[in-house]
Amino acid sequence: MDINATIIGQFITFAILVWFTMKYVWPPITKTLYEREKKIAAGLEAAERSKRELEMAEHKALAIIREAKQQATQIIEQASLHSAQLVEEAKSQAKTEGQRIVELAQGEISREITQAREALKSQLATLAITGAEKIIQRNLDPSIHHDLLSELAAEI
Repeated sequence: MDINATIIGQFITFAILVWFTMKYVWPPITKTLYEREKKIAAGLEAAERSKRELEMAEHKALAIIREAKQQATQIIEQASLHSAQLVEEAKSQAKTEGQRIVELAQGEISREITQAREALKSQLATLAITGAEKIIQRNLDPSIHHDLLSELAAEI
Protein backbone atom coordinates (compact mmCIF):
# COMPACT_ATOMS: atom_id res chain seq x y z
CA MET A 1 0.00 0.00 0.00
CA ASP A 2 1.35 3.29 -1.03
CA ILE A 3 1.09 6.30 1.16
CA ASN A 4 0.16 9.11 -1.03
CA ALA A 5 -1.16 12.57 -0.57
CA THR A 6 -4.79 11.44 -0.66
CA ILE A 7 -4.33 9.21 2.35
CA ILE A 8 -2.41 11.94 4.16
CA GLY A 9 -5.15 14.44 3.21
CA GLN A 10 -7.81 12.01 4.40
CA PHE A 11 -5.85 11.46 7.60
CA ILE A 12 -5.51 15.20 8.19
CA THR A 13 -9.21 15.72 7.36
CA PHE A 14 -10.13 12.87 9.69
CA ALA A 15 -7.92 14.30 12.44
CA ILE A 16 -9.49 17.76 11.97
CA LEU A 17 -12.94 16.17 12.02
CA VAL A 18 -12.08 14.27 15.21
CA TRP A 19 -10.58 17.41 16.81
CA PHE A 20 -13.63 19.54 15.74
CA THR A 21 -16.01 16.85 16.97
CA MET A 22 -14.13 16.49 20.30
CA LYS A 23 -13.94 20.28 20.71
CA TYR A 24 -17.39 21.46 19.58
CA VAL A 25 -19.79 18.54 19.08
CA TRP A 26 -18.86 15.99 21.74
CA PRO A 27 -19.08 18.25 24.88
CA PRO A 28 -22.73 19.30 24.32
CA ILE A 29 -23.65 15.66 23.63
CA THR A 30 -21.88 14.41 26.79
CA LYS A 31 -23.35 17.33 28.75
CA THR A 32 -26.86 16.41 27.53
CA LEU A 33 -26.25 12.72 28.32
CA TYR A 34 -24.94 13.63 31.79
CA GLU A 35 -27.94 15.88 32.47
CA ARG A 36 -30.30 13.19 31.25
CA GLU A 37 -28.54 10.65 33.49
CA LYS A 38 -28.93 13.04 36.45
CA LYS A 39 -32.63 13.55 35.65
CA ILE A 40 -33.19 9.79 35.38
CA ALA A 41 -31.33 9.22 38.65
CA ALA A 42 -33.34 11.99 40.31
CA GLY A 43 -36.56 10.50 38.92
CA LEU A 44 -35.64 7.02 40.21
CA GLU A 45 -34.73 8.50 43.59
CA ALA A 46 -38.02 10.41 43.68
CA ALA A 47 -39.87 7.22 42.75
CA GLU A 48 -38.11 5.34 45.59
CA ARG A 49 -38.84 8.18 48.00
CA SER A 50 -42.48 8.23 46.86
CA LYS A 51 -42.66 4.47 47.29
CA ARG A 52 -41.31 4.75 50.87
CA GLU A 53 -43.69 7.62 51.60
CA LEU A 54 -46.59 5.57 50.20
CA GLU A 55 -45.63 2.64 52.41
CA MET A 56 -45.39 4.97 55.42
CA ALA A 57 -48.76 6.50 54.55
CA GLU A 58 -50.29 3.04 54.24
CA HIS A 59 -48.88 2.09 57.65
CA LYS A 60 -50.22 5.32 59.13
CA ALA A 61 -53.60 4.73 57.50
CA LEU A 62 -53.73 1.20 58.88
CA ALA A 63 -52.75 2.49 62.32
CA ILE A 64 -55.46 5.17 62.12
CA ILE A 65 -58.02 2.56 61.01
CA ARG A 66 -57.00 0.26 63.88
CA GLU A 67 -57.26 3.13 66.34
CA ALA A 68 -60.66 4.12 64.92
CA LYS A 69 -61.88 0.52 65.26
CA GLN A 70 -60.65 0.42 68.86
CA GLN A 71 -62.37 3.72 69.61
CA ALA A 72 -65.56 2.48 67.96
CA THR A 73 -65.39 -0.70 70.03
CA GLN A 74 -64.87 1.35 73.19
CA ILE A 75 -67.77 3.63 72.29
CA ILE A 76 -70.00 0.61 71.63
CA GLU A 77 -68.97 -0.95 74.95
CA GLN A 78 -69.62 2.32 76.79
CA ALA A 79 -73.00 2.69 75.08
CA SER A 80 -73.87 -0.89 75.98
CA LEU A 81 -72.91 -0.32 79.61
CA HIS A 82 -74.81 2.96 79.68
CA SER A 83 -77.92 1.36 78.18
CA ALA A 84 -77.72 -1.52 80.67
CA GLN A 85 -77.37 1.02 83.46
CA LEU A 86 -80.38 2.96 82.17
CA VAL A 87 -82.42 -0.25 81.96
CA GLU A 88 -81.48 -1.13 85.54
CA GLU A 89 -82.40 2.36 86.72
CA ALA A 90 -85.73 2.16 84.86
CA LYS A 91 -86.42 -1.27 86.41
CA SER A 92 -85.59 0.08 89.86
CA GLN A 93 -87.82 3.12 89.36
CA ALA A 94 -90.63 0.92 88.00
CA LYS A 95 -90.32 -1.44 90.96
CA THR A 96 -90.40 1.49 93.40
CA GLU A 97 -93.37 3.02 91.61
CA GLY A 98 -95.14 -0.36 91.59
CA GLN A 99 -94.58 -0.77 95.32
CA ARG A 100 -95.90 2.75 95.92
CA ILE A 101 -99.00 2.02 93.83
CA VAL A 102 -99.57 -1.29 95.67
CA GLU A 103 -99.21 0.48 99.02
CA LEU A 104 -101.67 3.17 97.92
CA ALA A 105 -104.10 0.50 96.70
CA GLN A 106 -103.76 -1.46 99.96
CA GLY A 107 -104.40 1.75 101.92
CA GLU A 108 -107.45 2.44 99.80
CA ILE A 109 -108.68 -1.13 100.25
CA SER A 110 -108.25 -0.94 104.04
CA ARG A 111 -110.11 2.38 104.10
CA GLU A 112 -112.94 0.88 102.06
CA ILE A 113 -113.01 -2.19 104.34
CA THR A 114 -113.14 0.06 107.38
CA GLN A 115 -115.93 2.11 105.80
CA ALA A 116 -117.82 -1.07 104.88
CA ARG A 117 -117.47 -2.38 108.44
CA GLU A 118 -118.66 0.92 109.84
CA ALA A 119 -121.61 0.85 107.44
CA LEU A 120 -122.38 -2.76 108.41
CA LYS A 121 -122.15 -1.89 112.10
CA SER A 122 -124.47 1.04 111.53
CA GLN A 123 -126.94 -1.12 109.62
CA LEU A 124 -126.66 -3.90 112.21
CA ALA A 125 -127.32 -1.42 114.98
CA THR A 126 -130.29 -0.05 113.06
CA LEU A 127 -131.60 -3.56 112.48
CA ALA A 128 -131.07 -4.47 116.12
CA ILE A 129 -132.95 -1.37 117.24
CA THR A 130 -135.68 -2.02 114.71
CA GLY A 131 -135.90 -5.63 115.84
CA ALA A 132 -135.99 -4.60 119.47
CA GLU A 133 -138.75 -2.11 118.73
CA LYS A 134 -140.78 -4.79 116.96
CA ILE A 135 -140.24 -7.24 119.82
CA ILE A 136 -141.28 -4.66 122.37
CA GLN A 137 -144.34 -3.66 120.34
CA ARG A 138 -145.55 -7.22 120.21
CA ASN A 139 -146.42 -9.31 123.10
CA LEU A 140 -143.75 -11.22 124.80
CA ASP A 141 -144.70 -14.48 123.19
CA PRO A 142 -141.66 -16.82 122.59
CA SER A 143 -143.00 -18.23 119.33
CA ILE A 144 -143.47 -14.72 117.98
CA HIS A 145 -139.94 -13.83 119.10
CA HIS A 146 -138.59 -16.87 117.34
CA ASP A 147 -140.25 -15.89 114.03
CA LEU A 148 -139.03 -12.33 114.43
CA LEU A 149 -135.46 -13.46 115.15
CA SER A 150 -135.51 -15.73 112.08
CA GLU A 151 -136.71 -12.80 110.02
CA LEU A 152 -133.88 -10.59 111.38
CA ALA A 153 -131.31 -13.33 110.70
CA ALA A 154 -132.50 -13.53 107.11
CA GLU A 155 -132.09 -9.77 106.74
CA ILE A 156 -128.53 -9.89 108.11
